[in-house]
Amino acid sequence: MTAASPPPAIEIEHLRVRRGGREVLHDVSLTVPAGSITGLLGPSGCGKTTLMRSIVGTQLVAAGSIRVLGDAAGSAGLRARVGYVTQAPSIYDDLTVTDNVSYFAALYGRSRDDAAAAIDAVGLGEHARQHGNQLSGGQRTRASLACALVADPELLVLDEPTVGLDPVLRVDLWKQFHQLAAQGRTLVVSSHVMDEAEHCDRLLLMRDGHLLAELTPDELRADTGETSLENAFLALITKGGSR
Repeated sequence: MTAASPPPAIEIEHLRVRRGGREVLHDVSLTVPAGSITGLLGPSGCGKTTLMRSIVGTQLVAAGSIRVLGDAAGSAGLRARVGYVTQAPSIYDDLTVTDNVSYFAALYGRSRDDAAAAIDAVGLGEHARQHGNQLSGGQRTRASLACALVADPELLVLDEPTVGLDPVLRVDLWKQFHQLAAQGRTLVVSSHVMDEAEHCDRLLLMRDGHLLAELTPDELRADTGETSLENAFLALITKGGSR
């Protein structure tokens, strides 16, 4: 007897969001499988951040429904189950890495040992005593990730975490994302760099507030006949999105 598949980590139906008097997300419906890395890709300004804010419950929506880990997005019970890393690092410059992560640990009822484990998990153990303003851009991103990880979330929502990082740091950070997924966590990672789609199990491709496609990298290549994912995305735009 085949084991039943786990329910989706995220289910969105007919989501519409208005900002500044205009609609910025247009009738978006999608699912995100549990225990996977889902890439949310599209050009800057296409609505990725707005969609992520809707998922974590910090965005007012005009219509539609969002279920996250079985509950309505933004529910109190999700606060320790969902980690959110914004584009701007969410750390205090005048606190050490340890104090930053320990602060978030206290918010979630975790211990300083949990904070130390989160710091080690992102490879900042040797920098734990440095202040936020002494860290490089990549280290600040890792520190923000540790602040989210300390709650031991089931779902991690990461808004363009690799932007501005050099190629070596980007590869290292993606290795960490795969390790987290291997532990059973679900990751949603946004990017405007199409080559990062290679690292994802599934892709959500957006443009101008519309969801163009929901598919795997191999399905995107097969649908467009392109080997380059960037060319495949451009071909998909030309077709107007087939899925």
